[in-house]
Amino acid sequence: MVRRLAASFLALACGFLAGCHGAPPPPGTLVVVIESSPNNLDPRQGTDAQSERVAGLIFDALVRKDEHYNLAPWLATSWEQPDPLTWVFHLRDGVRFQDGHPLEAADVAWTIDSLIDPKLCGLISAKSGSFAAVERVEARDRLTVVVHMKRPDAGLLFNMSDGLFGVVPRGAGSDFGLHPVGSGLYRFVSQMQDKDVVLERWPQSWNAGQGVNGQPAHSEIQRLEFQVVPDTITSALEVQKGSADAASNVLTPDMVYALRSAPGVEQTHGPGSNVWYLNFNTQDPALRDKRVRQAVAFAIDRQPILNALWRGHARLANSLLPPGQWARASDSDLAQYPHDPARAAALLQAAGYPAGADGVRLRLTLKISTDETTRLLAAVLQQQMRAAGIALNVRSAEFGTFYSDVTRGVFQMYILKWVGSNEDPDVYRYMYSSQSFPPKGANRGHYVNPRIDALLAKAATETGPAQEVEARRRAEYVEVQKILADEVPSIPLWYPDNDVVHSRRLENVASQGDGNFDFLR
Repeated sequence: MVRRLAASFLALACGFLAGCHGAPPPPGTLVVVIESSPNNLDPRQGTDAQSERVAGLIFDALVRKDEHYNLAPWLATSWEQPDPLTWVFHLRDGVRFQDGHPLEAADVAWTIDSLIDPKLCGLISAKSGSFAAVERVEARDRLTVVVHMKRPDAGLLFNMSDGLFGVVPRGAGSDFGLHPVGSGLYRFVSQMQDKDVVLERWPQSWNAGQGVNGQPAHSEIQRLEFQVVPDTITSALEVQKGSADAASNVLTPDMVYALRSAPGVEQTHGPGSNVWYLNFNTQDPALRDKRVRQAVAFAIDRQPILNALWRGHARLANSLLPPGQWARASDSDLAQYPHDPARAAALLQAAGYPAGADGVRLRLTLKISTDETTRLLAAVLQQQMRAAGIALNVRSAEFGTFYSDVTRGVFQMYILKWVGSNEDPDVYRYMYSSQSFPPKGANRGHYVNPRIDALLAKAATETGPAQEVEARRRAEYVEVQKILADEVPSIPLWYPDNDVVHSRRLENVASQGDGNFDFLR
């Protein structure tokens, strides 16, 4: 069935793409296709992929991740820890916001204070949990920020990196995302929900003409138009006929394959760090039993899905952390769930779900967005789970509605991509700590395990010589991954490659591990 679905979609795609031609955007303007509107361009509030990627062009973080997930200076030129409860950041001089005001220590302090104190400006954010260990922030002088901690937090620096953090002007309130003002390379022009986001290059940016991570700057780009196109075939048509310049991780692998020889179209591929996962509501009457969650894991046959839908452009995942990340457990350390419908049925039987006359033991609902690849995946999962006695009802909705249900816990199961923040083990606190229920984090399935909480707290507060701290933290995070692999509050599926399909007008495109928009700088 996987092959039939993929083949029929590819045939349809090729038919649509044949013979399409269109006029390119005017010189200096680049049109980029995205699947959905950013939920919020305030970097303190936006947590979906589009918000983080587009806002990453408008705002600057204190530090930036390099291609190996190491943290390098950005707005902060240096930092030190005189003791485990104090961080001192020295800011770059001469940086200005896009309204002309200088970016100073007071702005950094406001950004963090507004996340840890909802009374300051009425801000409610899932990112506030990442700063729960902060006691207070002090602007010691114009360019020196001192962060005083309640307790050590080894993940603090990562949570101030690009994609997760951006400095906003002091006084920015809860509605700041409607008219964002940052210090980044592009300034906000306009946004129309479900239609577009428009940015213009800001030539006074301190980073103008420099590029990032060794890539040349795209100074020829003066205007960016992010066009919201939920339909994959339409997105492919726009790129193929030249009316759009780029689609980054938007098109299905079959669409990418269909465009491989299209005139005027080029492709850039590379291994990705983002991970697809299936998440459970662990408070659901059926899914609170880990045997049911394990049964779902045994019912899924991931390799044929990966081969057919991703054409091999993905790697199987047994952890949220990407390969090569220092805290990632080896696959041999973790419980494995090879495709085994009989074992899945036995687990359901033991959990109190005998087979009915129609062979169905349990009925579950999977929520997804209208993304074409996810819809194909859901159709395959329906067939695979049926063999284990699970009748899977699939409910799809446009991304805004779907994401609202996810963040409110209105689901039994859902499928999403985890973008960016899985490059540091603090993702486990954000996703599985009992202190991270929305809106204070992303424990959307309301998973609770006191042992996980204790391990995460210990790993975050380790102090001492760097090598010893890393060794102890790795051991603690490996233990976290072992428990999660046994209890299965979610199922890591695969790490897809980054696929940037673009016009030849856009040169020197480099694939980034987390799929960000650095190639537009």
